[in-house]
Amino acid sequence: MFKKLGEFFKEPPKKDVIQDSEKVASMYSHWRLRIFYSSFIAYVVFHLCRKNIAVALPSMGKALNMSNTELGILGSTLYITYGIGKFINGVIADKSNVRTFLPTALILSAVCNLCFVLSAIFVTPGHISFFGLPSATVLLWLLAFFWGANGWFQSCGFPPVAKSLSYWFSNSERGTKWSLWSTSHQIGVFASVALSGIVIDKFGWMAAFYIPAFICIITGIWLFDRLRDKPETLGLPDIEKYNNEPVKVTEKDEKEDTPYFQIFKENILCNPVIWMLAISYIFVYIIRFGTEDWLVKYLVEVKQNTLPMASAKLSSLALVGSGGAILAGVISDKIYKGNRTPINIVFLICLIMSLIAFANNPAQNHLWDYIYAAMIGVFTAGPQMLIGGLCAVESSSKKVASASIGFTGIFGYIGAALSAGGTGVVVDKYGWNGAITFWVLATMICVVICFILLFYEKWRKRKA
Repeated sequence: MFKKLGEFFKEPPKKDVIQDSEKVASMYSHWRLRIFYSSFIAYVVFHLCRKNIAVALPSMGKALNMSNTELGILGSTLYITYGIGKFINGVIADKSNVRTFLPTALILSAVCNLCFVLSAIFVTPGHISFFGLPSATVLLWLLAFFWGANGWFQSCGFPPVAKSLSYWFSNSERGTKWSLWSTSHQIGVFASVALSGIVIDKFGWMAAFYIPAFICIITGIWLFDRLRDKPETLGLPDIEKYNNEPVKVTEKDEKEDTPYFQIFKENILCNPVIWMLAISYIFVYIIRFGTEDWLVKYLVEVKQNTLPMASAKLSSLALVGSGGAILAGVISDKIYKGNRTPINIVFLICLIMSLIAFANNPAQNHLWDYIYAAMIGVFTAGPQMLIGGLCAVESSSKKVASASIGFTGIFGYIGAALSAGGTGVVVDKYGWNGAITFWVLATMICVVICFILLFYEKWRKRKA
């Protein structure tokens, strides 16, 4: 059984390279488009079974008589398993078949959502005890277990996509393609919130889990047909050779039989660039989650906005922010010729100015609040997409593309935890001006690290 399971997920062998140049061009044109839209749709649909809980919490809390602390436990289980799983599954994805790995993860995430709902059906809070425990306690831990398991399978979504984008698009175009794909995150969040709100209103809170689950299962089956692994498994040449672009020095030195751990060690564990990117990613996530999680509360308490108005201003941050990712990718491709660090520095400096301008904008000037919030979204989304994603992949080998994403992802979620706890502590001790200062200082530290990275890259090129 385990042998068959291993064969199912095993990376397919390479085929002999097709010599007909016209057929190669036709196949590359067909498969690159197909891989891109399949990966895009896959990540949008992944969000349907991840962000649905945010909309369901109020109704679910009332129905199951759960406190905010208990509901908070559910949410935290996904972040913990997602952060750990992103790295471990990144390593696994590097040696797995994208065609089977990604759809299976999506289907298993859907199964976890179904089990989540079934737990609430079969174990109802009351006075019944299970092994000496109240049924409410048993239900809480069942829900936490299945939501944590969901986080693990959700963490399997990004690594195979990173692998696909690395192998099917070369360095000169990867920034543009990666940034366009990254908008799937914002679209996925929007789709999940909208769908969950509609089905909860018509069918109750459980529908926010089982309806998205069925959509994910159908999409997973469809992805089995759509996706493929590397171009070489279809008889196509390496993308750099096809586009007549130079292969990175590190990849030139790698042989087919080079052990995976040796590549992992040289390109990640012993790679100073990856470490600088990972550390700077901590501070990117402090800004990202600081503004996403606390901006509404800031606007309500400091600028006396109504909750709907504060939420609308936050939505401008999220929706317009996706444009920042595209802008950063295109500029770094077209103007900086694949050099990502300068655009990161420019965006981060603009982010500092946007945060200060937002904090100093008069409360009654709502239009500029929308504009500054949108600017914060734009200048956060660019570095978020580049530093922990594209830069990490391009600073390592394609053979460990998924693992490099997972490695920086762990540091990103350390930043998320620091943002949640740190912002709360700072607000309690120093007020909301302290929170703005906390975010600005985090951005400044990130700028300093990026400058160090820029000088290091120049020194390494001169040395080479």
